[in-house]
This record gives sequence, structure tokens and C-alpha cells, in this order.
Amino acid sequence: MNAPRRLLTIGHSYAVALNRRLPQEIARASSGGWSVTAAAPARFHGDFGVLQARPEPDEPCALAPVPAYLTRHIHLMFYGRKLRRLLQQEWDLIHCWEEPYILSGAQVAYWSPPGVPLIYATFQNLPKRYPPPFGWFERRSLKRAAGWIGFGETVVATLEGQPAYAARPHRAIPPGVDTVCFRPDPDARAETLRKLNWSAAGPPIVGFLGRFVEAKGLRPLMRRLERVAPEWRALMVGGGPLEPELRVWAERQGDRVRVATKVPHDQAAAYLNAMDLLCAPSLTTTRWREQFGRMLIEAFACGVPVMASDSGEIPHVVADAGVVVAEGDDSAWVTALDRLLRDPAAREELARRGMARARSVFAWPVIARRHLEFFEEMLAPKGPR
Repeated sequence: MNAPRRLLTIGHSYAVALNRRLPQEIARASSGGWSVTAAAPARFHGDFGVLQARPEPDEPCALAPVPAYLTRHIHLMFYGRKLRRLLQQEWDLIHCWEEPYILSGAQVAYWSPPGVPLIYATFQNLPKRYPPPFGWFERRSLKRAAGWIGFGETVVATLEGQPAYAARPHRAIPPGVDTVCFRPDPDARAETLRKLNWSAAGPPIVGFLGRFVEAKGLRPLMRRLERVAPEWRALMVGGGPLEPELRVWAERQGDRVRVATKVPHDQAAAYLNAMDLLCAPSLTTTRWREQFGRMLIEAFACGVPVMASDSGEIPHVVADAGVVVAEGDDSAWVTALDRLLRDPAAREELARRGMARARSVFAWPVIARRHLEFFEEMLAPKGPR
């Protein structure tokens, strides 16, 4: 029997156990064909304080906590030499979930041993020329890279226009969703409504989950809700610089708006279950467009119907499982909101489609198998030219 192949995957997000579903599911999906190690910062400054990387009970992949510095500033974060020593072990493939243009991504390129395929994962979905030193980091990373994974169709479409990316094997593979943690949960809905001091029998709840920043479309969403005729409640979950403005608006709305901040990711499912409709009104700017929209697939998995703008990757994520509206068309948004708030059957149909899409397209076991297929292709013997 052949020894399992050895995969090292590196990412600062792995400091959170819920974010290690990719290496965990790769280990499971390989049925012993791969031995997987996830390297993560031993300590990482997250949104709610310092996180410490700790293994979960019976975790199918090994966790390797390594020192990391300047973790408040992702572009400048760098790993200590323990990662270098880890990289020098015998690996069949190295997967780096750090952008190629940031310092930690360049470190991995510099320290990875020759001859071992290095695969990057990236969310870059706008064509950019990075200033020094980030442009240098990107060139160094790509020179070493054997291939890359774009977290969406718009990422691949963008980077295929750049020769250094186009010359390397690549795939569009989206992030995944944990359909065990994110699932329809009537008990979680009831408990969340109790915490919010809302009745289960009230009007439909329109939800938002994400950063309270201008690009996420909170201001247009507030404006559009005020124009909707049917009764509604609104639950805004997240945090960011627009929080004071959002709370002023919520105060004007009386009892029908709640703002929830400092909600850890492992509690997001409970708040999603309290919603009758998730809105993702993201706005494209000159420097940003929606890269994916994790809240979309989490809402799908929870059986929450989705209405979203057409910014960036969103139409590819939603497909026919939700309602996609032009990001700047206030009238179309109001009309669609009005229809969905009046029509429980339409919401139920969207919920059904969303759950089916979450399970067939975005569930972590599905995403893990797609990664494994790409990895196996990268390791397959190359025939004569």
C-alpha cells in the first residue's frame, strides 16, 4: 500500500477552527490518500480580540501553530522561522491561503523547497498594479508558484488577463460552507428572537450580515426599506464605521430594527435563522467589487432566501437560487422587496433552491474534492511534448 501524500496548507484564517473546514474535509475526502497539516498563526488579532490556534477534538488534519507577527495588518503580517522549518519537511504539495502580493505569501514562496508544487489561493477580482513592495511580493510569489486557485469566476476572468497568472495552471473553486453548523434551526430562531425581544408572529425580518461599510450597501438598503409598503422588521448584524449612522437610523424606526454587533462567526447561524430574507446590497467602487459574499452561501445553508446586488462575484454565487437586482436601481430593489415581503410562498421556493445549491455546490466536502482533483492533476506525471 502506498504511503499517503503529504499536504501542507498555510493560512492566517486557520487560527479559527471553523475556518479549517477545507483541510479537514480534504483529509476526509481523500480516504487516507492524503495526510494534511494546516499551519496557522499561534496567536492572531481577530475582530473580537486575540485568537489562539487550538486543535479540535478528533480533527482529521494536523494543526501546526506557528509564530506570526503584525497580525493586525494582514498585508504586512509575517511568519516566524518555525514556518520555514515546517516548510523544509517532506511535502508532496504546498497550498498557500495567503494572497501572493502580501508579505506572508512571499515568505512562503521564498521558503518553499524547490521541486515541491506551490499552489496559491486568491480573491483578487480587480486588475491592479500593486506599489512596492507588494508588487515585488506578487512577482516573487508567482515566479515560484506552480499554479493557483481563484475563489470565483470573476477572479479567474481578471487574473487570466495577466501573463504571470495566465501561464500557470489554475481553477475557479469557491469557498465552502459548513452545512452542519449552518442549517435550518427553528430552536435557534426562537432563542434569537427572544434575545432581540421580538415576537415570532411579527412582520417578516429583513436581514443584513457583514461589515458596516459603505461598499456593502447599507445606506441604499436603509433608504429602500423606508420605501417598501408591506410591514417589515430589520436585523443588521456586523460591525464597522457606519455603526453610529446605522444606530441613528434604527432609533428612528422604533421597535422594528435591531443592530447586533460583536457576533462571533460561530454564532452567525443563529442570527441568520432569525431572518426571513437576507439582503446583500453590495456596491462596486473603483477599487473594490464583491469578491464572493460568504453570507450568501451561509444563508442558503440555513434555508434563508437571498436577495443581492449584481456586484462582482454575486451573480455567480447566487445563480437561480436567489434574486439578483442591479446594484444602483433603487426602484427595482423596492419592487423586489415588496414582492418578497408579501409572498411567503416565493420566499419558501427561494429557500428550497438555496439549500439545494449550498449542499450541491458549496458544501465543504464538495469543495474539498475539487481541490483534491486539482492537486492530483498538478502531481500527475507530465507526458512528452
